[in-house]
Amino acid sequence: MNGGRVARGTTEEEFDEFYALAYPRLVRQLYAMTGDLPEAQDVVQEAFIRAWSRRGIFTSDDSQEAWIRTTAWRLAVSRFRRLRRGVQLIQRHHDQRHIEGPSPERIALVEALRTLPRKQRSAVVLHHLCDLSVEQISAETGWPAGSIRVWLVRGRLSLARHLSSLPDQEVDHVR
Repeated sequence: MNGGRVARGTTEEEFDEFYALAYPRLVRQLYAMTGDLPEAQDVVQEAFIRAWSRRGIFTSDDSQEAWIRTTAWRLAVSRFRRLRRGVQLIQRHHDQRHIEGPSPERIALVEALRTLPRKQRSAVVLHHLCDLSVEQISAETGWPAGSIRVWLVRGRLSLARHLSSLPDQEVDHVR
């Protein structure tokens, strides 16, 4: 204890010094409490960020460290609760069935799409897979409609060339 004197964290330099000394200790403590080192590092870091704006109100380094530890623990508990709630929602609203991997046709299509320049690929996917019109794509991306039409033509030609060069058994259902 510092006997009620103002915490060393009142200036930037003093706070930096306090951080250097307290951070490793607090991470070890939160790691022991959570059992997850990366999580402990994250919540302690977040607690220090929150303490930065309050650094002048603490009466001692001990009170500042206690506040940071409590804040970090609350952050960890909050994250755990959100994660647990997310898992519960997924379990409740999704079937627990086996989902097969992508078909050979799907893999061939994705590989062919990867050969296209980014804007052509985006235009083809938005138009043909998302069923957006040229005008909708233009509104969503800010790209000129004329450019989108050109990219669609070029993209379809490139895809046709790429897919036609593959063995028939790989793309029977893509054509």
